[in-house]
Amino acid sequence: MKLFSTTALALAFVSAAPAAAQNKAPAAQAAATAPAKVTPSKKATPALIELQTAVQKKDWASVPAKIAAAQAVASTKEDRYLIGKFQLEAAVAQNDNNAAATAIEAMASSGQLGAAESSSLYQSLGGTFFNAKDFPRSVTAYQKALSLNPNNADAQSMLIEAYLSAGQKAEAGAALQRVIQARTAAGQKPDESLLKRAVAIAYDTKAPNAVEVARQWVAAYPSPASWSDALAIYNNVRQPDVEGVIDMSRLLLATNAMQRGDQYARYARAAAEVNNFNEAQLAYDAGVKANKINPTAADYSDLSSGLKAKQKATAADLAEATKTAQSGMALLRIGDRYYAMGDYSKAVELYRKAMGKPGVDTSVANLHIGMALARAGDKAGAKTALDAVTGTYADLAKFWQLYLSTAV
Repeated sequence: MKLFSTTALALAFVSAAPAAAQNKAPAAQAAATAPAKVTPSKKATPALIELQTAVQKKDWASVPAKIAAAQAVASTKEDRYLIGKFQLEAAVAQNDNNAAATAIEAMASSGQLGAAESSSLYQSLGGTFFNAKDFPRSVTAYQKALSLNPNNADAQSMLIEAYLSAGQKAEAGAALQRVIQARTAAGQKPDESLLKRAVAIAYDTKAPNAVEVARQWVAAYPSPASWSDALAIYNNVRQPDVEGVIDMSRLLLATNAMQRGDQYARYARAAAEVNNFNEAQLAYDAGVKANKINPTAADYSDLSSGLKAKQKATAADLAEATKTAQSGMALLRIGDRYYAMGDYSKAVELYRKAMGKPGVDTSVANLHIGMALARAGDKAGAKTALDAVTGTYADLAKFWQLYLSTAV
């Protein structure tokens, strides 16, 4: 009998790993941890033979005493490793997770295995506890696996599952961010499913970085859907004022991300609230053209009838109004009407005139300049203006900067 010619460890106690983690088959994972051959010390050999024999015969009553006897004479890392190995075989056969944890600790601390091999053992232990719904201990095992081998991708993924199952959503979000950052640093583009999950967890847990995580998703996978969802998160987290709603809605329109009639209607109502009926009409007409607003529907009756009664400014009206404008805000709002007409260069001219005048928030003026220049195709000029936005509108400016980098 070849007592110490080690074959693949039978980690059968890992019956299944968390589905999302895509764990290796337990046998394959165990094989990676098993040395080709382990030779014990002469002093410990008799005791180890007795221990192995008891395990093979399933003489569970005598195993604890055999383990203690072997531990008393163990003097080398090989001795300690083999004791742990036989402990593990006994634990597997008896479906004893606590004993398996003790055995793996003995094997990992023996000094016989490398860090990556020990990491795989703890990863398997994490799967064991996960399947037993002992999620806190599963978390601990995966953390240990990663402390030994931070590049253990399977353990990284499974730790997230364990955190979620343990109800530790904030910790799961942080772990997920570490995975995303590691893959990005390695020059790998994270899967969109990974980013979307990070967004969902960050939003659900009200994480301080929820808006930033949403921007990460759009940056990697810009689409009307990702823009719409990311800006919805911005809206729900930041609760923008009327100015913010208009500027956010402009971005939704620019990215073809308005998905519903209420989004077009909200844009139109916000513009009308600041008496910008040109832009309100633009938003309403865009909703009708996209078949998102039904002009005869009761939900939009205030817009369909109200906007008809409002006079829209012409270019000539705006030129005349510019001559008599008495305040910086009046100039800013005239610029907004030029923006609605698509005359972005004229809009920028008015925004710059408004800049620095009493009552005009410099960040708002810079944001509007950046938006108009972005729509005009002046990316360099837009970036300069958007970089200068601070405070309340800084997050929205970052979204517009993202538009600059993703727009064709």
